[in-house]
Amino acid sequence: MIPNSLRGALIAISLSSAIFSHGAYALDEHNTVPGLTYAGAPLGLHGVDPVAFININSRIEGADKFTGVHNGVAYYFANQENLDAFKQAPSRFTPAYGGFCAFGASVGKKFDGDPRFAAVYKGKLYVFLNEAVLAEFNKDRDGTIAKANKNWQKIQHAAATSL
Repeated sequence: MIPNSLRGALIAISLSSAIFSHGAYALDEHNTVPGLTYAGAPLGLHGVDPVAFININSRIEGADKFTGVHNGVAYYFANQENLDAFKQAPSRFTPAYGGFCAFGASVGKKFDGDPRFAAVYKGKLYVFLNEAVLAEFNKDRDGTIAKANKNWQKIQHAAATSL
């Protein structure tokens, strides 16, 4: 049996190594919630299952028992089948622009991407700051995506607060 004082130290060391092994990606390239998951990585897409978004165009909350990590970001899934699909092709299911608002990326900003305001377009998941911003995206999807793709090259590695 491990004494409580040693157990706490071991947990702290494990979390520290998880932070430093995964955190480089998540700090500025991915929109995550504060804190870490049991997987040792910050949570992306506010805990919503990205496979459900892409495959059935539905916003379903994931569960921590079905966690997958990609590029230092943890994603929750509604079931084992969705987690397995994610593990097969994670880039297919992760949100565009690291989960930041797609319209924000089109204007050179990293706004929060809220999965309550999302669109699946040409097989890719795009998230937005709010309903009004999603409406703007819907006026010119291809144009917004083209601008966002161009700007993302410039802002991907920049801290959101510096833009």
